[in-house]
Amino acid sequence: MPLDKIRFFRDQCLQINENNFDEIALEIFRFQASENPVYRTWMGHLGLNSGTVTSLDEIPFLPIRFFKTHQVSTGSWLIQKIFRSSGTTGMQTSSHAVDNIDFYHRHALNDFRRLLMDPSDVHFIAVLPSYTERSDSSLVSMAECLIQASSSKRSGFYSPNVKTLTPILDGCRSTGKPVILLGVTFALLQFAREGLDLGGVHVIETGGMKGRGRELTREELHLALRPLNPIAIWSEYGMTELLSQAYSMNGAPFKPSNHMRVLTREINDPYQSTEYGKTGILKIIDLANVHSCSFIETQDLGKLHADGCFEVIGRQDFSDVRGCNLLFEGASGL
Repeated sequence: MPLDKIRFFRDQCLQINENNFDEIALEIFRFQASENPVYRTWMGHLGLNSGTVTSLDEIPFLPIRFFKTHQVSTGSWLIQKIFRSSGTTGMQTSSHAVDNIDFYHRHALNDFRRLLMDPSDVHFIAVLPSYTERSDSSLVSMAECLIQASSSKRSGFYSPNVKTLTPILDGCRSTGKPVILLGVTFALLQFAREGLDLGGVHVIETGGMKGRGRELTREELHLALRPLNPIAIWSEYGMTELLSQAYSMNGAPFKPSNHMRVLTREINDPYQSTEYGKTGILKIIDLANVHSCSFIETQDLGKLHADGCFEVIGRQDFSDVRGCNLLFEGASGL
C-alpha cells in the first residue's frame, strides 16, 4: 500500500503547479505522518496531530540532522541507492536511501531543463574532484545523468587541469553548441588562479571547499571567476537529503524547482515564521522526497522573497539557537 501511494504521488507531482501545490503537499504530509516512523515520532514529541494541520504553515519540518542518525523512509521498499554526504575525516555524514534512481534522474533533468536549458544539445564538462571517487554522491549521480543526456562525445568528468581542459573547451566552443562546466568551488578557484579561458562557457558552481580552505561567499567566488569571461555563472542549491535542486544566475536569488517550496522561521523560535526579506532558517518542502520526508528544516540561513525565490546567507550557529536545542532535548529518545 505505501509503495502504491508513493507511485500515485509521483504521478501527481508530474502535474504540479501553483494552483495544486498546497493540496498535494498536504496529502503527502498526512501520508508521511502516518507511514514514516521517524517523522511520526518527531511529531509525537512535538505534541502534534496530523489531523489538526490544515495549511503548509502548520506543517512541522523534520530537522535535517536526523538524516545523520536514522534512515528516514516512508513505508517499506527495496533500497536501490543510498546517497551519502561528503565530509572531513571523522565527521558524521548524512545518508538518504532512495527507492527509484530513475525517478531522481528524470526529475533532475526536468529541473535542469526548466531552470537552465535543455541538456540534450550541449557539451557538459564536470569537474568534481574527490566527489567522483565516491559512488554514493548524489551530485555525481546527477552529473552522470546530465552527461548522458547531452549526447556529446566531449561531455564527461575531468580533473581540474588547465592544460588538459583548454583543448577540450576549445573543441567544444568550435562546434557552436552551448558549453556547460559544472565544478566545485576549490576547482573553480584553481582555474581562476591559473587563468583558464572560460569565454563562451556557462559555469555552474556547486559550492564546497571540503577542508581545502576558507569557505567563500557566492559574491567572493563570482568576483574571482568573472575575469575568466564566462557567459554566466550559475549556482546550484542541492543536498544529499533532497531530490530537487534550485538554481541562481549571476548572483540572483535561487529559483526553486516546481516541486519545491521554501519557507523561513525565526532563528531563535522554531515556531515563528519570518517576514519576507528577513534572515531566518530555511525550511524546504520537496515533494520529490515522497519516499523519505518532504518537509525538511535545513541548517542554512537565508531570506525568502515574495516571488518564492530565496537567498542563502550561511550556516546556522547552533550555539545561539536555544529553541532548536530545546526541541532536540525533548526528542532525545527518538
